[in-house]
Amino acid sequence: MGIFRRKAPTHYVPVHPDNIGKNDWIVLLESGTIVGPSADKLRVATATLERRILTKYNILLRAQHFLVLEGYDPRIHTLYFCPQLYAYASDNKLVALEGEEIGKLLAQAVQHGVMDRHPWYEPSDKVPNQPIIVASMDTNFDTLIVDRPHAAATKAPAEPAILGSVSLAAVAAELEMKQDNLAYSSEGQEASALEFQLPSPSAQ
Repeated sequence: MGIFRRKAPTHYVPVHPDNIGKNDWIVLLESGTIVGPSADKLRVATATLERRILTKYNILLRAQHFLVLEGYDPRIHTLYFCPQLYAYASDNKLVALEGEEIGKLLAQAVQHGVMDRHPWYEPSDKVPNQPIIVASMDTNFDTLIVDRPHAAATKAPAEPAILGSVSLAAVAAELEMKQDNLAYSSEGQEASALEFQLPSPSAQ
């Protein structure tokens, strides 16, 4: 019976029949390839909506579905499907996240479960049975941060409470400075020559 057992290539990722018709994002996370001091254990290797599903049949004519993903290596990669996610922009409108941003969110959610495994291996080593991520995902998305550099370049997000208090303090300081300058300049010239007049400290 061994001649009928043909193992699928490593870049054929098994997919459940419930997921073959979805149009969700395909996010491929990569571990063990970031060298040097870094807090990040994962990088987004691929984030795409394009897919190629291949169906094969075993000796009993049972269908097996695979996602064909070139470059996929179970030693360093883990694969997720994710629907379209949204985030609030500075104008309080929902904006669809790009694939790279969704991948970074997933990486933040699962990076605490990454196994410490070196990326190199000997030619005689088989593919490990244990995946590179073993812990459950952090589903508290409120604590995750979306880095949107293109949005920040166009318009920086506002912080009304903080910016409001700083702005009032700056205006008060500027008025006080103008008031001092007006009192000083009134000794040598008439205050009416200025564009506007503020009451001098002596008048209070």
